[in-house]
Amino acid sequence: MVKAFPGGSALTTVSTGRVEKITEEMRERFDMEIVDSLEALAGLDGYLLESVDGRQHLEQFCVLAQFGKPVFIDKPLACSAEDAKAIFTLARQYGAPVMTASSLRYAAGFDGMVPADAEVFSAEAFGPMSILDDYPAYFWYGIHSAEMLFSLMGAGCRAVTAHHADQYDVLVGEWADGRLGTVRGTRGAWPSFGAVALTSDGLKSAIALGTPPYYFRLLQHVVPFIQTGQSPIADDESIEIAAFLEAAEKSLANGEVRVELAV
Repeated sequence: MVKAFPGGSALTTVSTGRVEKITEEMRERFDMEIVDSLEALAGLDGYLLESVDGRQHLEQFCVLAQFGKPVFIDKPLACSAEDAKAIFTLARQYGAPVMTASSLRYAAGFDGMVPADAEVFSAEAFGPMSILDDYPAYFWYGIHSAEMLFSLMGAGCRAVTAHHADQYDVLVGEWADGRLGTVRGTRGAWPSFGAVALTSDGLKSAIALGTPPYYFRLLQHVVPFIQTGQSPIADDESIEIAAFLEAAEKSLANGEVRVELAV
């Protein structure tokens, strides 16, 4: 990495509270050139869109896409299905491949939990799910468990129902083929990420391990993507994850009703 643009979002304190510190670290520790606009990043081999606020990603990608190079977009891809679809439309228009993922998707212990040739009948992914006052509820930490769930179940979710309690949120997804997949988010009761799956190869379960670091494992997939432009994750699956979380928020806001995904 040779250049960076700080960006930052005034909409959430998780951005305003740390962008200055991270910018200084990039400049001083990693000797990175800090530029004053996204446009000033033109001419590089690939891009990492790391803005913590997913509501910014479409606007920022509109600039990066025009460079026609691979772009990794850190979680969440976007905070709505509409924005997620627009990102991939721009990616095709400009020939700028996109990959997006939570680092938990590739965490040691979880990655490879289910054999590649096994069929998954049902699955539950679980983990911490703090909710912020100034950020779309399930897109902050719920994205991690949602990524884990979809990596097991694949695309095809058509509706979701959210259930909320003080210490838990449970998001129940209905797949088009009749399968059910669940995200269970906790606050304080259980500090680890993990999953359970009922498969054709028996019951599988795993806890995500922090060693090696989650992001190290993620970068083992991001670097080849930047080099080749080939994402290991289907575009439709990434869009569907955004739609799943958006529908879950609508379910919660409307009395925990069943909401169909906008895909």
